[in-house]
Amino acid sequence: MEEAVLTEERGRLFIQRIFAASRELVWKAWIDPELIAQWWGPRGFTAPVIRVELREGGRYLFNMRSPEGQDFWSTGVYREIVPMERLVFTDSFSDAEGNVVPASTYGMSGDWPRELLATVTFEEHGGGTKMTLREAGIPAGETLDMAEAGWNESLDKLAEVLGGAAKTHLTAEPGKQEIVITRIFDAPRDLVFKAYTDPERVPRWWGPRSYTTTVDTMDVRPGGIWRYLQRDAGGNDYAFHGVYHEVAPPGRLIYTFEFEGVPGHVTLETVTLEDLNGRTMVTDRTIFQSVEDRDGMLASGMEEGMNETMDRFADLLKELSRG
Repeated sequence: MEEAVLTEERGRLFIQRIFAASRELVWKAWIDPELIAQWWGPRGFTAPVIRVELREGGRYLFNMRSPEGQDFWSTGVYREIVPMERLVFTDSFSDAEGNVVPASTYGMSGDWPRELLATVTFEEHGGGTKMTLREAGIPAGETLDMAEAGWNESLDKLAEVLGGAAKTHLTAEPGKQEIVITRIFDAPRDLVFKAYTDPERVPRWWGPRSYTTTVDTMDVRPGGIWRYLQRDAGGNDYAFHGVYHEVAPPGRLIYTFEFEGVPGHVTLETVTLEDLNGRTMVTDRTIFQSVEDRDGMLASGMEEGMNETMDRFADLLKELSRG
């Protein structure tokens, strides 16, 4: 991977990276909200809100949150979109509604312009992808150095996402009734779908490692019922069930989910599997009946269990791929 290089032209940032990933995947990482959320912002920052209207003239609204909890909002307009080749967009500080605000709102210098112009190009390069970023309008000096450092930390995170080093990512936008979970697995889509829908494989990955899972019933067809039983280390039993609404191998599953210990709180899950040249991006979008239900699930510690479950799933896929 190449380090950042600054041109001598005053106020113009030039960064070039070579990623060991296909151009299709690198391009997708710049336009897919679930992937953008995994790398946007310097190291230690998160991106709770990523909204993309991908068309020329369409707007985006990004939120990155510092480790201290401070929110930084940015917005802009897509000026040019050439799939897998070129992306041109404006870049401005904004508020949470997408209104452009002065840079001083976030403590930046007074000579920071209200609008920057960024151009990102993508080229095939020796089996990987050369990505070039140019951003015009940044004040020279320390401000330019700071922008360079911030972009490089973000692009380091992007390299981790593209290389599969990044783990499961959860997005829960404030005030919404959904949770979106994404992860890229180093396995073909057919195999991933099979692991999701094979009753003999589900017990090997579903739930944290300290629990054992038994498939009571699993009728994988529209209208079919699934029911799993879990037992923790203390011998306590838990049951979960739902109904399949759509089964479209190898790309999509839609089903309901209900924990029998708290009946009546039903969620709708849509799992999509996207082929990325032999790897698979899984996106699991869960819709809750209310924001309160969603926030209660988050407060219960579900993220830790979800991470462990997805790690187990990755381990199983690795084993199946070798076999």
